[in-house]
Amino acid sequence: MPVSLLVFYFAFIFGGWAAGAGQGLFALIAGRGYRPDEIEYVRLLAILLLVVVFLITAGARKVSRALELTNWVLVGSLLLILIVVTLSIVPFSVWSEGIRGLVTPAAPPSGITATQLGGLAGFTALASGLNWYAMNHYRDKGYGMGYHVGFISGLRGGKQELRPVGVTFEDTPANASLWRRWYRLLLIDQWAVFFVGAMLGMLLPTVLMAHVVAVSGQQPTAANVPTFSAEQLGILYGQGMFYLMLVVGVLVLFSTQLGIFEALVRNFTDAAHAISPRLRQRIEEDPRRFYYPFMLLVLVIIAGALHLALPVGLVQISANMSNLGALMFPFALMYLNSRLPRPARPRWWHYLILVLNVVFFGFFFVNFVYEFFTGGPLVRF
Repeated sequence: MPVSLLVFYFAFIFGGWAAGAGQGLFALIAGRGYRPDEIEYVRLLAILLLVVVFLITAGARKVSRALELTNWVLVGSLLLILIVVTLSIVPFSVWSEGIRGLVTPAAPPSGITATQLGGLAGFTALASGLNWYAMNHYRDKGYGMGYHVGFISGLRGGKQELRPVGVTFEDTPANASLWRRWYRLLLIDQWAVFFVGAMLGMLLPTVLMAHVVAVSGQQPTAANVPTFSAEQLGILYGQGMFYLMLVVGVLVLFSTQLGIFEALVRNFTDAAHAISPRLRQRIEEDPRRFYYPFMLLVLVIIAGALHLALPVGLVQISANMSNLGALMFPFALMYLNSRLPRPARPRWWHYLILVLNVVFFGFFFVNFVYEFFTGGPLVRF
């Protein structure tokens, strides 16, 4: 468990999304991108956004429910705005190229390194090995056996029981039938909601950026990626579009940091609560007594990490570090799944897919480590 948390923290502690959101927020306030000597103001705004996350969780009756409602508003608004704007200004030919690009095998762009490509691979649906971190949200909603485990309540929610160890069901025909029902619901959640949403989430900003680059003749840089589209669309369509797209950019990055920041705290709290009887005694079986003070500590750590690099650099480091999880967590998942009741155990081809994940994402992590220590890429396409 400590190793799992260490890898998870290496991937997500750098706060690149908050830094990017702070960069967009600065542009919203100042009406322009930041100058190099103003980077500290960007970081202060990023820290302010982390404080907002703390306030959202602190004001909740049930933390996972508050996050769910917040994300419904943020993600729903973002998708609606992006769909309307992209349909309005992007030609059909660019749409067609973007859709074909999702399904057509092709070589990576000439000159790109495996480390740069690994940054994309590491955060594509978090398939590289770290998606386990979201499982306790299923538990907190009371799905399946999570109903018997409890949840982390907010400061307004009152003390709630949270079992230190989960429970599994007995292997009976009745339970096997219930399991199949839950599994069907899970497939709907993963394919109809997550998969479709992920495809839209990748396609919309991709075709929009491609169109902006083609029309403006400008290329984004590591320093201005978070505000590039807004700045160029503002030149083409006026200040209203500039501010609208800045809002979109801020909310995209903030909603990402919202989930990640809370997950850093949640998973550490769950782990400490599970393995330390002494801690459970000290907090009187109330995880909130650890959750909120630890959230403030993590906030301070991220605030320091924000000063390590530019926002895009921080995200790229995080993405490549997430590929490290692919070298270990698929094996842990195989073992844990083998211990489940018989109806819940995966089929053989699930294990094959996990092994392929190890090979695919492990390739990118090896390239990242090589380039980090040598300064040059191991593989360049």
